Amino acid sequence: MTARSDEKHEGMLKPFVEHLDDLRKALVWAIVSLLIGLIVAIPLAPSIFALLKIPFDRAGLTIPLQVSEVGSGFSILMKVVWWSGLLFSLPFTLAAVGGFVFPGLTRRERNAIYGGGAASLGLFAIGVWMAYCWTVPVALQMMAQIESWMGTPSAFWETSGYAAFALKILLAFGLAFQIPLLVYILGALGIISSHQMRDKRRHVTIIMMVIAMFLTPPDPFSMILMAAPLIALYEVCIWLVRAKEKAARIP
Repeated sequence: MTARSDEKHEGMLKPFVEHLDDLRKALVWAIVSLLIGLIVAIPLAPSIFALLKIPFDRAGLTIPLQVSEVGSGFSILMKVVWWSGLLFSLPFTLAAVGGFVFPGLTRRERNAIYGGGAASLGLFAIGVWMAYCWTVPVALQMMAQIESWMGTPSAFWETSGYAAFALKILLAFGLAFQIPLLVYILGALGIISSHQMRDKRRHVTIIMMVIAMFLTPPDPFSMILMAAPLIALYEVCIWLVRAKEKAARIP
């Protein structure tokens, strides 16, 4: 290999090596952020769990929460610390990902990511808020009524089981509310059109109901509380994509 070809090869290799180094730094920053988030969440765990118990109190049940096994308190601590630490570290993790990806993007692409990221966080917060205020209390009431109807009322509910139950619903709602954003992105990129979205409205409604059925407790009210806003947001996406199509046709 000649000296000139060696220089050319080195010029092609160096950016790739630097790219890998940037990726390594982003991963290290994300891991460090998560560890710091977990450490911060440890002393806050009792207060966070007190907030997590508010939907249980809103349900107005006579069934108490109790710990019945050795180590259940530690299990609850781990659940609360993990999810809280993950939430605390999320902004810094996203910043690390942005620092790795943004240098290779145009200004328009960066603005699109900023807008999409803000919309994603907003929809996630709305989904969690809906589950926190309505879905978890309603689901708890339904579970208690089913137990009473079956003649198997509970003397108490395991606290660790309630923590896992509530966190699962909150996360499920937050993630499910990302679906309309994904649909809008597909429409904005021209992969699907507003006409196709309207034409497949019935199919999408069924899909939304199926998703809600799998992500919520086994009662129809929780499923409706998730599916109804998803279907409404899908209609909003149709309107937004149609407006974007009209704007693109204007010379």
